[in-house]
Amino acid sequence: MSSAEDRVNALRGYKATLSNPRVSKEAKQHAQDVLDNELGGEQVHDDFYQSRGDDQKDPNRVRAGLKAATHNPGVSDAGKRSAAEKYTQQFGQGPDE
Repeated sequence: MSSAEDRVNALRGYKATLSNPRVSKEAKQHAQDVLDNELGGEQVHDDFYQSRGDDQKDPNRVRAGLKAATHNPGVSDAGKRSAAEKYTQQFGQGPDE
């Protein structure tokens, strides 16, 4: 696979294979092997974003995501504390200030 975009698309396809109930166990095992050994996991995404020139996350979106995590009832108490700590570290104040 040549470009970072091609590798991301392949990664998406293999992840879809793992989630598809109609796919055989052998195909799922092959997909997992490719994900683990050939594609490079999260490095694929990092390469893709860097090739597009957007390897830095938008601080406003990071701020919004961390604040939302502190109020989301689906997030564990430990997750809420972690999000609040990251928010304070990155932005110098608590999410509710």
